[in-house]
Amino acid sequence: MALVHSFYSSQQPSGENAAVQDQADALRAAGNDVAVVAAHTDALEQQHGYALRAAVRVATGRGRSPLAELEQLAPDVVHVHNLFPNFGTEWLEHWRGALVATVHNYRPACAAGTLFRDGKVCTQCPDGDRWAGLRHGCYRGSRTATMPLAWATRGGAAAHPVLRRADRIVVLSERSRDLYLRFGLSAERVALVSNFVDVPCRPHTGGPDAAPADTASRWLYIGRLSEEKGIVPLLLNWPHNERLDVIGSGPLTSTCRQLAPKHVRLLESMPREHILDLLPGYTGLIFPGLCFEGAFPLVCQEALATGVPILARAGTSAADTVRREGTGALYDTADDLPRALRDARTVFPGLREHCRRVYTERYTASSWSAAMAAVYRQAVNHREAAAC
Repeated sequence: MALVHSFYSSQQPSGENAAVQDQADALRAAGNDVAVVAAHTDALEQQHGYALRAAVRVATGRGRSPLAELEQLAPDVVHVHNLFPNFGTEWLEHWRGALVATVHNYRPACAAGTLFRDGKVCTQCPDGDRWAGLRHGCYRGSRTATMPLAWATRGGAAAHPVLRRADRIVVLSERSRDLYLRFGLSAERVALVSNFVDVPCRPHTGGPDAAPADTASRWLYIGRLSEEKGIVPLLLNWPHNERLDVIGSGPLTSTCRQLAPKHVRLLESMPREHILDLLPGYTGLIFPGLCFEGAFPLVCQEALATGVPILARAGTSAADTVRREGTGALYDTADDLPRALRDARTVFPGLREHCRRVYTERYTASSWSAAMAAVYRQAVNHREAAAC
């Protein structure tokens, strides 16, 4: 088996990069021979003319190809995670074996990959206005930078080279599945398999940052400090009688420092192991996202693994999953947040064991490996049938 992935720059920490590495490890642990065929932005962007070559590659599909390495490996299945921006797409038509693709975001339908613009959800491009992203400069705020992506996605999601060629397409949430079906993908090729996190069972050992001994509530936000994550409305509407810790960094770091009231602590990003130690000391995890999100976020899975319920803003993949699994509560708008926090203080303590159980049943490496084994078999069968 071969996983193909263009790794994003370390300057923009990516859960997608971590997920690919974790999935390779899980597949090996399940007894598979796995090779990761990779291109690393950190190394390639140092080369002269990288930006221009990447733009041409994205627009035309021509350029760096993993085909020679794949032919040498001869895997039963090729699993494409991300080709942008370091692999072309032209090679896909020359690979004759089974191919599975995971869509981690909405880039096949949206230049920004988020379906989010000017502070709100936007589906203009996939709904038919193919050049809206170019007009608005949706990728990095630049029309020039957006042009290759707008050209590459001009035919819509169903015509995207990866999604058109894939024998099976893995989506990571119900919302992502519903949106991609709306954007033209055929239901029989789409499989919903959530990501997973491998969280060892560990007791909460306390320490200087442990939860206080009193019974007051204490909340946690973990994530990028950027507009689509909803961090600014969260801080502006955070009630004075609730405590909040914010772990993360991003383009709005300085804005968050200015807005954060005294009872909100802004903490530096920290290793995952430290976060897992701290999580059980919180009343709940806050997920205030403003965009759809392509997946049930890994940080939410980590919260469940440590018995921490989730308070999510409605309209996100996280909220959809929390509602379906009963692992927390939702709020509709930032104005509704104080009421939701009051209600959650009463309900959340009784959900902790349920959260751990849901994680064990649905979000472990073993459950993911079993689900993906079925997807891989379906892809092989589909490819063999197509060859007949």
